[in-house]
Amino acid sequence: MHIHILGICGTFMGGIAQIARQMGFKVTGSDANVYPPMSTQLEACGIEIIQGYDPSQLDPVPDLIVVGNAMKRGNPCVEYMLNNRLKYVSGPEWLEDYVLRSKKVLGVAGTHGKTTTATMLAWVLECAGRNPSFLIGGVPECFDVSARITDSEYFVIEADEYDCAFFDKRSKFVHYHPWVQILNNLEYDHADIFSSVEDIERQFHHLVRTIPSEGWVISSAGDEHLDRALAMGCWSRLEYEDGKDGRYRAELKKDDGSVFDVVADGKKVATVSWSGIGRHNVHNALMVMAAAEKIGISPEESAKALSSFVMPKRRMQLVGTSSGVDVYDDFAHHPTAIKTTVAGLRAKVGKGRIIAVLEPRSNTMKLGVHRTLIGKSLEDADLAFVYAPDSITWDASVIAKTSSVPVTVEEDFDRLLNDIAAASRRGDSILVMSNGGFNGIHKKLLERLGSECKH
Repeated sequence: MHIHILGICGTFMGGIAQIARQMGFKVTGSDANVYPPMSTQLEACGIEIIQGYDPSQLDPVPDLIVVGNAMKRGNPCVEYMLNNRLKYVSGPEWLEDYVLRSKKVLGVAGTHGKTTTATMLAWVLECAGRNPSFLIGGVPECFDVSARITDSEYFVIEADEYDCAFFDKRSKFVHYHPWVQILNNLEYDHADIFSSVEDIERQFHHLVRTIPSEGWVISSAGDEHLDRALAMGCWSRLEYEDGKDGRYRAELKKDDGSVFDVVADGKKVATVSWSGIGRHNVHNALMVMAAAEKIGISPEESAKALSSFVMPKRRMQLVGTSSGVDVYDDFAHHPTAIKTTVAGLRAKVGKGRIIAVLEPRSNTMKLGVHRTLIGKSLEDADLAFVYAPDSITWDASVIAKTSSVPVTVEEDFDRLLNDIAAASRRGDSILVMSNGGFNGIHKKLLERLGSECKH
């Protein structure tokens, strides 16, 4: 069977492609921007990738077209596909029909931490000998690929609330039918497709409706939006974790979260000593340990696996050091994620200076929905820089006005580099936060710091 994937270089659609290829399908695909790391992963699998959307790529006609959610009406391939009545499905629907119905799915949903937590869960299962299949919306360091299919009964998936395709506006995760579902957190995001947090709560409710009565919902204790989603109805076994009402809790042995005791039902059951930092990652680990327990993996086994866990790329990743200045990369793109990321680095470096650098690049950020919250989210830093090019249509100076730390807003990228380098001195940590490539700022900063850093 030949499947052709429109929008193949996104992490989710690229994962679909890798799984289909491993299952023996002939797989081809196209994208407007063919770029690493997904393009190199796909080429290594023997998958032909076409640049652009000329309809000639659909001749001869594939058996099935899998349509990514970046595809819109007016796209040449989409219009050709519809006019010629070719057979097509969304990525989540393909995964549902061809893969997940024969698996016990462990899903990870939430506004923040999906990639990290899903990778963590897959790693725990791997170390426990479960050999899981998985599809992760990022680049895990623990595995060679972001998606794989095995003969295991278990499939770990990053359960995204974003929509499926131009013809299916439901959240992706309603196609996954999980056996164990982590609900990590819920806040307002994706303002381009959701008009309110209540809309997202309704989608989480739809997810919960698909979970078997003998399955499990692992929810964060004290999250009001998750509580409201669950109050609409829950027919599965439900367990709360973390917080005063959680079955699993953590007692930090180091302030940065790198060592903590795990307490379950009031008793210490394990100690985790790992490379993870930040209270948010301790929370993620507790959710993973609770989920893993539901398929027979003990807390002790999970703790041992977490001791060798490596964070996915772009999750507080130390990119390099130049002239005594550490440059970190993080995917944070929502005020809550920004705040917890900066706080995590603060716990790690203590009184060392932190320079936060933010690109408000996500659709929600570009719309300015959270503009009044960004300034406060940067307050664990010592100073901050915000890149606000023409694509930012709102007045980014509000960030500086609402923050207690000095914030420089810069429209020109080269001036931004100069300003950061001029402000840096030996012993500083520069934390770059963006959900995009940010013009290759990390490498350019390291080069600039080599000659311009203050000593």
